Amino acid sequence: MASTPLHLGAALDGAGWHPAAWREPNSRPAELFGARYWTDLAATAERGLLDFVTIEDSLAVPQAPDGAVDRVRARLDAELIAARLAPVTHHLGLIPVVTTTHTEPFHVSTAIATLDYTSRGRAGWQTRISGTAAEAAHFGRRTIDDLTPAELAEAVASGVFPAAVHELFDEASDSVEVVRRLWDSWEDDAEIRDVAARRFIDRDKLHYIDFQGRSFSVRGPSITPRPPQGQPVVTALAHAPLIYEFAAHAADLVFITPTREHGPAPIVHQVAAAAERAGRAGEPLRIYADLVVFLDTDDASGPRRLARLDELAGSEFHSDAAVFAGSAEDLADLIAAWHEAGVDGIRLRPGVAVDDLNAIADTLVPILQRRGLFRTGYAEHTLRGLLGLPTTVPNRYANA
Repeated sequence: MASTPLHLGAALDGAGWHPAAWREPNSRPAELFGARYWTDLAATAERGLLDFVTIEDSLAVPQAPDGAVDRVRARLDAELIAARLAPVTHHLGLIPVVTTTHTEPFHVSTAIATLDYTSRGRAGWQTRISGTAAEAAHFGRRTIDDLTPAELAEAVASGVFPAAVHELFDEASDSVEVVRRLWDSWEDDAEIRDVAARRFIDRDKLHYIDFQGRSFSVRGPSITPRPPQGQPVVTALAHAPLIYEFAAHAADLVFITPTREHGPAPIVHQVAAAAERAGRAGEPLRIYADLVVFLDTDDASGPRRLARLDELAGSEFHSDAAVFAGSAEDLADLIAAWHEAGVDGIRLRPGVAVDDLNAIADTLVPILQRRGLFRTGYAEHTLRGLLGLPTTVPNRYANA
């Protein structure tokens, strides 16, 4: 058995990761843009004792082939979904995707800090670049040239990306640095709240960050006090060495996408090499492996469910992450093997959100518990605590 605890999270994306998921009987398509749908998913994840849910988002309009109208082509803002989930959850980490490319880091900083307050220390941030011309056109402030699918596949396979992609990740690194500095721009005891002395804050404990970068300059301080966690958890999804280095430089946790054939060990080694190149010191980068799952249910087996969804979609499902279709027992075997291969945790992407998240919480988790692989209760109250990260984070400006 691996010497470190197994961690589990779930990645939520609308009705599920399969494009035909919204057409399943339990998928509640009329409620996808209502609060109750999302609070129910969060309650299921918390019932399963998961570390966190990530909430997908993108500035790109979800595309359907040949203009087809049988796909969900809209989404809600992930950070605002997380804000709605914060007061109705108690232990579950909330990690929305927020892009770094067209979003001001000052706004990201205040939004995630506010989420950390409303969730009482359970906020995170999944960083993402927006690298398409269509996304840039929404804002009109810059132009970005699209990579063709073939160019993108070649770049991921070879690890050699065009200079423009490097620039986007350099900008993303600067964005994370600004956000982290802004979180530290208030010392923990900056708020005095002395009514008699008429002093709400100690001005000497607010700090300018004075960041100068190629894409932006930010003076600070933040308008929001330092978050309860000090530094909310920063995450990234990575498929290639360039992005592993970005994660090693900027993030606390990286999501990787191993294949079923090779497992996570080769990527774990690549991430370690990237961390060494990035000169990462202190806490090691946590590594979670992604899996899209279609589990057996009372109505049909996982493979049969996947086949039915593919038939509805008119094409075979493909994903950047490995796909598992089968029993919870077999999935538990795979999770245990991948944990032994060096990942800290697994992020499960439910193929059909309602059905597969319920199967994760009610079938998979009890199996892992019986095997002694997964906890039977929440022992920590913050996301950093759940992930095994230090719960006390020094403020870089405290002794300035």
